[in-house]
Amino acid sequence: MRLAGVHQGWAWAVIVGNGLAGLWALGAGRWEALRRPALWWFTAAAQLSAFVEVVLGVAMVAGRDVPDLQFHMFYGFLILVAVGIIYSYRHQLRDRIYLLYGLGGLFVMGLGIRALQVGPQ
Repeated sequence: MRLAGVHQGWAWAVIVGNGLAGLWALGAGRWEALRRPALWWFTAAAQLSAFVEVVLGVAMVAGRDVPDLQFHMFYGFLILVAVGIIYSYRHQLRDRIYLLYGLGGLFVMGLGIRALQVGPQ
């Protein structure tokens, strides 16, 4: 399988993973039964998958002049910034941690969808 195919397939893992993690966190904010340590492991894996996706993308375009991918790359790096911001606010928003990670996961999912839309067809 070509690297472009892996990059595109992994994008769906990032989108679906962060969407599910976001929904789970929002549910955990409402229902205590969903508050399990597995939520944080799943969220960490979903957010780390975004870093893998960016590394795959960078490896794919390294050394090439690809001006038509500028917005695609912008959204990819914006996902990393969003994950960093979410992580950095975890102490300040400790009393709303489920809301932070819930909405944050859905936001990362949306950025991933947008990156797919502006990416190469």
